[in-house]
Amino acid sequence: MTETLADTATVWGWLAEVPDPEIPVISVVDLGIVREVRHEGDTLVVAVTPTYSGCPAVDVIDLEIDAHLRRRGVAKLRLERRLSPPWTTDWLSAEGREKLRAYGIAPPVDGTAGSRVQARAARLSGQPAVTVACPRCGSRATEKVSQHGSTPCKAAYRCTACLEPFDYFKCI
Repeated sequence: MTETLADTATVWGWLAEVPDPEIPVISVVDLGIVREVRHEGDTLVVAVTPTYSGCPAVDVIDLEIDAHLRRRGVAKLRLERRLSPPWTTDWLSAEGREKLRAYGIAPPVDGTAGSRVQARAARLSGQPAVTVACPRCGSRATEKVSQHGSTPCKAAYRCTACLEPFDYFKCI
């Protein structure tokens, strides 16, 4: 009996069902870490770029992708770790950004990923590099409490309008 290989569009759909272990409201596809899906002969190859090289969730993500695809009938699978180009918050999908906001995490401010010059100028001037809107009330009257939030990829913020604390998914 010959195994029928799922087309890559179907596999992308399956991967969109795999939640990020640190932020389960978004999938690994929403997060933009799945970089490629291809077949090499009868082997399905999925390339994954971690959000950063020291991400503690990388092994769990690989295990979840592997288990999910095997439940879908994929018998021959190889996961590739792709470090170049490095992941950027620009790869978050529009749907993923909205899911973050609805969950209470401010998504990265569009157009600010990788802007080291902007961040350095802001530090030197004492001004914030970006204005982060509160995911709960939408106010832009917010302040950074700490560069370090509940996970390494988030910073802790507070809204001065509704007084609620929230995480901001840092731009990378």
